[in-house]
Order: sequence, then structure tokens, then C-alpha cells
Amino acid sequence: MANKKSSKKDLRRIAKRRVQNQELRTSLKTYVKKVRTAITGGDSTAVATTLTAAVKNLDKAAKRGVIHKNAAARRKSRIARAANKALAASK
Repeated sequence: MANKKSSKKDLRRIAKRRVQNQELRTSLKTYVKKVRTAITGGDSTAVATTLTAAVKNLDKAAKRGVIHKNAAARRKSRIARAANKALAASK
């Protein structure tokens, strides 16, 4: 356990940031899930809007350091590939 006042404050900050990062990671999973459900639904406008929101939030999380930039790129690539495949199949 920390003894100095600044160390105790650092622990409080870290705990607060950890909760925020967990919330953001969970919301990223939700955005990706929304894209996947829109893909199975077959609505091209829904796919486009949810894909845009997911990409935006993945980029933001990578910029803030919540997830690694390569992890964000990998997730974006996977959902974009699935979306393009579904849109090509519907045409």
C-alpha cells in the first residue's frame, strides 16, 4: 500500500482510468456487434451507419491508448471485409 499522499492520489487516478477504459472497451464490443447484426439483417444503410460509428470509435480508442493501434486496425478490417462481402452478396 502506498504511504505518500501523491502515491495514494495516483492509485485513485489509476482506478478511475481503469474503469473508464473498461467501459470504453465494452462499448467497442457493442459497436462491432451492432455492425455484425446489421450485416445479418441485410439492410445496407444500417450496415453503413453502424460501420462508420464503429470505425470512428475504434480509432478514438486507439488514439487514446485504450487498445493498441494494430488491434483497432484488425477489428476495422474484419468488420469492413464482412460488410463488403454481405453487400456484394445482396446485389
